[in-house]
Amino acid sequence: MPIASRRPFGQNYAFVVIGVIFLSLLVAAGLRAAPGLLIQPLEHAFGWSRDVISASAAVGILLYGLVGPFAAALMNRLGVRQMLVAALLLMAGSIGLSLLMTQSWQLFATWGVLSGVGSGFVATVLGATVVNRWFVTNRGLMMGLLSASTATGTLIFQPGLAKLGEIGGWQWIVAAVALGCAALVPLVLLLVPNQPSDIGQRPFGADPSTPIAPVPVRPGLFDASIGALLRASRTKAFWYLFATFFICGFTTNGLVGTHLISFCGDRGIAEVQAAGLMAMMGVFDLFGTTASGWLTDRFDPRKLLFFYYGLRGLALIYLPFTDFSIYSLSIFGVFYGLDWIATVPPTLRLTNEAFGERDAPVVFGWIAAGHQIGAACAAALAGYLRVLQGSYVEAFILSGLTGLVAAVIALLIARRRSEPALA
Repeated sequence: MPIASRRPFGQNYAFVVIGVIFLSLLVAAGLRAAPGLLIQPLEHAFGWSRDVISASAAVGILLYGLVGPFAAALMNRLGVRQMLVAALLLMAGSIGLSLLMTQSWQLFATWGVLSGVGSGFVATVLGATVVNRWFVTNRGLMMGLLSASTATGTLIFQPGLAKLGEIGGWQWIVAAVALGCAALVPLVLLLVPNQPSDIGQRPFGADPSTPIAPVPVRPGLFDASIGALLRASRTKAFWYLFATFFICGFTTNGLVGTHLISFCGDRGIAEVQAAGLMAMMGVFDLFGTTASGWLTDRFDPRKLLFFYYGLRGLALIYLPFTDFSIYSLSIFGVFYGLDWIATVPPTLRLTNEAFGERDAPVVFGWIAAGHQIGAACAAALAGYLRVLQGSYVEAFILSGLTGLVAAVIALLIARRRSEPALA
């Protein structure tokens, strides 16, 4: 209780925490997007083939997702602040080490394994954990905002990073990402308590008569992570949500986030210009995903998912058949950007409804793992198809078709009408 007097704003302090988490997710997503800018520079600097570089990115994306369920359990047991600081330091250190690499296995170790583990703690599951702890009302809106930061970080930093690469080579891109991760550590230490009760507050929107109490510590890591998975895997809802989120990853950061700049390069578009397209998509995503959170608080999330996946699938099928002019790329960027990761708020709401306050955060971590498994598959497959056939066309059409499949699956998810209590 003594530290409560040092934290202003009362229940509104939840928005300070959200602000710092927003920045953390922004930087972590920027880290995961950087390999898309490094493909061509590393090809030229080291002679590594595109499928090898894509495979290292796929390893990082895969671990980014697989760590999530265990991250949720560890954050509950050891504290959000402690785990977030450790993750940021691991990300900064591993990316900084890549400045010394000379062989491809070192690329896999730094940008693949170590940064993948670190960024896995600073992912969607972090946003879900923080929102569930700090908010009783407006959860959909807050999750939409944090989800937008993930996609926006993936996209909006790319023009600046591309310009750095143009000026100083791939090393400048790496240094900027490492410094960005390190710079957030003091902010987290100063401004992010583990939970509202640590500063003598209730979550935002909680009834004033609700006792101020800490979030109960769940059982051990195995039970919290694997036990929740085993319980969830017995339901159709889990597999439908896992399948749609697998396709979400397959159609976003795995394909577009990793390969769109190279696809544009194949069509004669400079890297900085292509990165500008990604940034435009990031701006529209910020609005689209935040709006999706608002809509999720008010409408059937299954119908929202049907619309989002259908629109995304059509956009991906459309792109390879355009002339890659400013006009056609802008049309793609607007529609695809609005939809980039708008799927997260309705997916989280359906998870909360289906699995309740005990299991929902960790189950969502497993569903988010499906997202990154799909992304890893797309990153590796698109790189392989590009080497095999000399084109990305088939990869984009295949990805678009999976988006249409996800739209249909979303309508099959059964709902419970009651919202869970604070987790």
